[in-house]
Amino acid sequence: MRKGIISAGNWLLDTVKFIKTYPAAGNLVTIEKLSVGFGGCAHNVLADLARMKTNLPLYAGGCIGNDAAGNSIMEKITNLGMDTSGMYRTELPTAYTDVMADMTHGTRTFFHYRGANALLSGEHILKMDVPAKIFHLGYLLLLDKLDEADATYGTKAARVLHGLQQKGYLTSVDVVSEESDRFRKIVLPSLPYIDYFIVNEVEAGACCATSLRDDQGKIELDKVKEAAKALLEKGVGKVCAIHFPEGGFVLSKTGEACFEPSMNQSGEGVVSSVGAGDAFCAGMLYGLHEEMSLRDALRVAGTSAFFNLKSPTSTDDAPEWTTIKNFIKNNY
Repeated sequence: MRKGIISAGNWLLDTVKFIKTYPAAGNLVTIEKLSVGFGGCAHNVLADLARMKTNLPLYAGGCIGNDAAGNSIMEKITNLGMDTSGMYRTELPTAYTDVMADMTHGTRTFFHYRGANALLSGEHILKMDVPAKIFHLGYLLLLDKLDEADATYGTKAARVLHGLQQKGYLTSVDVVSEESDRFRKIVLPSLPYIDYFIVNEVEAGACCATSLRDDQGKIELDKVKEAAKALLEKGVGKVCAIHFPEGGFVLSKTGEACFEPSMNQSGEGVVSSVGAGDAFCAGMLYGLHEEMSLRDALRVAGTSAFFNLKSPTSTDDAPEWTTIKNFIKNNY
């Protein structure tokens, strides 16, 4: 019987620079403090899961450079107890991102160098033959070789995801929030080969060519529900989860639906939102792996994200499973 989660895709060095507010173009702002850590979808999801300390088997997959950053990533994930057989060392440097964290509004802006992540191919992924139950891939739109066109499937990622399903994995995908005309062209072809699609409201809206917020920036829950339904109709096989600062919504192929509001509607105490989406994803994947009800899985995901918002880095203060359980017991 398959057990565990493999997360493959983006691995990078995050440098988070905290500023009081993001400046207008051409203006100067002072960096108040600096935090350096590792990031990327694959890293963040796995590190959050590892820090839950549930003994769930975890497997790492991706491309990193033959450099100091790559060495540090390998050391870290080994210390966290992950299987590293799916990690490949490349001639390109390890990817990195400079993150500008707005301390006033709790938002963040990313400046990204793709580096070794650009070399991750379908061949790499399909060689990752481990007994995991769920194969999580992210982020589409930041994995150059997988984002390439494919004559049969639309994109290489879609072909790979189909191959993973044929090998017996339940597939999960996350995408990056990107302002471009590539979104629907790259993401939509993969939907028929995705079992679990876990995205934020910007990404879900981009897939559906609409905004899920009104003109005043308020989330429109009816539109969120419509977007989740549309994504399932476009091919997502089992569950679509859409998260946003105000809460999260999950819809299954069978029609089961659940909304949970955020535990931090006011934004009070938010240190940084870097990695919050991945923390939500990690919690949701754990709940799905353990076959929890959608409501329970959504609460685990929301709690994981809640604790992330109080940390300056993507994963360093991720809560243990006992902390998550106690928080849910006392707050829901």
